Amino acid sequence: AQMVNFAIPGTGSSGHIAGAIFLCAMLGAAPAFLVISCVLAIQALFFADGGLLALGCNVFNIGFLGCFVAYPFVFRPIARIMAAAVLACVVALQLGAFCVVLETLLSGVTKLPFSTFALLMQPIHLSIGAIEGMLTGLAILFVRKARPDVFDIPKPGLSATALAGMLALATLVIGGGLSLLASDKPDGLEWSVEKTTNASEITAESRAHTVAAQTQEKTAVLPDYNLPEQEGAAGTALSGIVGSAITFGVIAALGLMLRRKERHAR
Repeated sequence: AQMVNFAIPGTGSSGHIAGAIFLCAMLGAAPAFLVISCVLAIQALFFADGGLLALGCNVFNIGFLGCFVAYPFVFRPIARIMAAAVLACVVALQLGAFCVVLETLLSGVTKLPFSTFALLMQPIHLSIGAIEGMLTGLAILFVRKARPDVFDIPKPGLSATALAGMLALATLVIGGGLSLLASDKPDGLEWSVEKTTNASEITAESRAHTVAAQTQEKTAVLPDYNLPEQEGAAGTALSGIVGSAITFGVIAALGLMLRRKERHAR
């Protein structure tokens, strides 16, 4: 679902969901953090989406702040799911956006005007967070109705297999279909950088940057969610399906490893 960028009206920008709050509501904070970290690593390695040198910052900004700050301190104390989802997503994205500004400043790679960059990043991510919050709330309400026991509500619902099948089908439809309708407008970060510097991205030259770029060239089987040297709908749809399959495989393998380790510890 992160592939489906939605346009932010009147701005020339777009946004996409981060997913941390939804994962936390389904799995709990620690497992959700593990999943979102895997997703970000897979995006960087297999699709060259997000630089390898920025992976740690991305995990912190999207995963840690969402799972260990916004979820326990904002989402959980609020009784109404829709309000909790909107507020938690807004807080998570506001914190993440501000950390991007701070990290950019402290990196020394570029000298963006701190106040200008912050004044662009915060409002645009406020809009993105509000939209993600509404989508997250609707998704949580769907799962709550289908499987109340996930939320410790003792009512009959769909079997785990049926729910997993429905979510798998939704994954294929969104990743392989709806992703083709994603907005081509720059996302909140790209838009903010462009407004601040009149350039579409920040560039830097060093040995570390060169090695990271070369590594991504070798590992990215579908760079920028396209077939190699060929842009088009086929590559985008294939990327959505392949990315989902890789994520599922990695998470399943990690789950089995942790389960085996737990059994041996007993």
